Amino acid sequence: MSKEVKIIIDGKEIKAREGEKLLWVALDNGIYIPHLCAKRDAEKPDASCRLCFVEVEGMPNPVTSCTLPVKDGMVVRTRTPRVDRLVSTAFELLLSNHRLGCGKCPKNRSCELQTIAKERGLKLKLTRLRPLERDLPVDDSPQGFIYDPSRCVLCGQCVWVCHNKVGVGAIGFVRRGIERKMATFGEVPLAESRCTQCGECVEVCPVGALTKKEEDEKQAESA
Repeated sequence: MSKEVKIIIDGKEIKAREGEKLLWVALDNGIYIPHLCAKRDAEKPDASCRLCFVEVEGMPNPVTSCTLPVKDGMVVRTRTPRVDRLVSTAFELLLSNHRLGCGKCPKNRSCELQTIAKERGLKLKLTRLRPLERDLPVDDSPQGFIYDPSRCVLCGQCVWVCHNKVGVGAIGFVRRGIERKMATFGEVPLAESRCTQCGECVEVCPVGALTKKEEDEKQAESA
């Protein structure tokens, strides 16, 4: 059994289990750190979204909190000029791959990107980068949900849950570089793949890439 340790986050003394990842310790104690790709049950966090940076006393550079195990006496700061610059850059990189237009999105007001923007004082618009111009067709072949790849931020939540929780492995990442996207094997429509249409991927999607069809219908009616 892991021993209990004491750490300090933003001046607040916190008790935690030694080895627990810093991100979850912070969130469980009411300290917000932005994140999209982190999965609490993942054995090896991939830190792909690059949003959860913090600074730790004694470490020369900011580190991703989802990969950092806590140890006794650790002193952490979640908001510093270096951390804020890194998070702002990572956020805009995500936006450049994400079709903007919150008012027409079924996840409007329940999107994690909006939460991050609000919590960190960021704007949901591109100021330094140009959006990727890609023609990605919407997949509405499943009975209960829709996949819009133009709203995907490549967080990997859907891929992880399909492989590790559901055990189907119907989806994964395909292509490389700016062409990278989530898709089925052979990039066939979801209804033609091994997808069981269980909807678990929809539940974990933090943005409007995977949404229930009734949500899309309601949004279309109100538009």
